[in-house]
Amino acid sequence: MLDACAELVDEVGYEGLTTTLLAERAEVAIGSVYQFFPDKRAIVQALTLRTMESYLQRLDERFASDDMTHWWDGVDAGIDEYITMHRTVPGFRTLHFGDVVDLHLLDEQRDNNGVIAEQLARVLAERFGLTDVPDLRFHLEIAVEVADALIKLAFRQLPEGDDRVLAEAKALIREYLHRQVDGSAEANRPG
Repeated sequence: MLDACAELVDEVGYEGLTTTLLAERAEVAIGSVYQFFPDKRAIVQALTLRTMESYLQRLDERFASDDMTHWWDGVDAGIDEYITMHRTVPGFRTLHFGDVVDLHLLDEQRDNNGVIAEQLARVLAERFGLTDVPDLRFHLEIAVEVADALIKLAFRQLPEGDDRVLAEAKALIREYLHRQVDGSAEANRPG
């Protein structure tokens, strides 16, 4: 059902998605849809959670490689995976991480990009030891918001994503985080 939901969201958008269309596409009885999901929001939430898990798994796999020597390699990987998902994962270009449906779809207390930033902070801290950097999560929330907006712009301009906008997004995020993360680490080192 989630695969059918992703396909339909690409075709008709979130507003056009109905449980009836989903049942038809998934070739199940409408009662089967309601057995698992009370409404289309719940279906999209399940799809979004699956997408988030996939994103984090893809990042973990990339972070496990020996190719990354600095935290900004991890940031680049995070942006690259987000772009790749826009290009390859059905439904992602429309739903992203659920912000189209509800800014608090992933967590009732925090907005969706805040959840993403927290997960990125966890992964970066584990891989690169950034736990002592003050306000890491705050800076990552700013970076995620900016990257999200610029990547959406790139895909509005060209269906495959405008490479110039994507390159600028990566450069801007890297420079911002370099100034905030490395600058804070330098300022906090004993002299």
